[in-house]
Amino acid sequence: MALKEFPRTQVENVSLSRMLIGTNWLLGWSHTSVSADEMIKRRYDSAEAFKPVLEAYLRHGVDTIMAPFGLSPELTKAVKETEQKAGREIILVDTPSINVSDSPAARKEAEAVIKESARRGAKLCLIHHSSAEQLVNKNLGQIVRLDDYTKMIRDAGMIPGLSAHMPELIVYSDQNGYDVQTYIQIFNCMGFLMQVEIETVASIIQNAKKPVMTIKSMAAGRCSPYVGLTFSWNAIREKDMVTVGAFSAAEAEEDIEISLAAIEHRFPNLEKRSSPNQDQAAFGK
Repeated sequence: MALKEFPRTQVENVSLSRMLIGTNWLLGWSHTSVSADEMIKRRYDSAEAFKPVLEAYLRHGVDTIMAPFGLSPELTKAVKETEQKAGREIILVDTPSINVSDSPAARKEAEAVIKESARRGAKLCLIHHSSAEQLVNKNLGQIVRLDDYTKMIRDAGMIPGLSAHMPELIVYSDQNGYDVQTYIQIFNCMGFLMQVEIETVASIIQNAKKPVMTIKSMAAGRCSPYVGLTFSWNAIREKDMVTVGAFSAAEAEEDIEISLAAIEHRFPNLEKRSSPNQDQAAFGK
């Protein structure tokens, strides 16, 4: 029996799965501790190690992955080899950090990084928040010189976007009509790493002119997948996305089932949690 394909959305002329493969728990950014980061890096130390997780997502039609690919040649290699094995394209959403200093040398450096992103095969290039936020002028309500970088992305053959940890980036981008076709925004039920209240960010997402890629849906493990994903899928629009990272193929399968259940407004089909004594009425039948 064929597995259900995950729902899709569109950014400009590119079709994306509404679930995006997150990579913090593949590349070593746990948002928890140095020891957790090191645990991740020990497990995912080669292209071969990434493949079972990528294949689990791909089995369900989750074919879009977000990462700063320039920092992990092994993940890039794993994506390409998984594509070949499955006979299906995996869409790369690259989030490179660039030098945004206002000088000819810095612009040349930024352009080289963007061109390298295109050479890796990225369809979408979203400037990393650590770079984009340096350009924000709150007094003017502008992202100064952003057009320089979105043009570089266009010239390299990719769709431009912004990683907007700072929610003002979405507002300013829409107000000023920048060539930004999608945004990354932190959004979760705990307000983890969010710069303003959950309700305010929810309103910004609801009113955004372009599709939004939400991240940190489980607050980096601070809430369970059922709680975090059920909230996220029910608090965004049908064209928006949720980025979901997993530490194993089994976790990816669970997260996909929880997500599909949330979208379909049903209870997920999951195994009971383990306990020294499973025969407890509170566990249900």
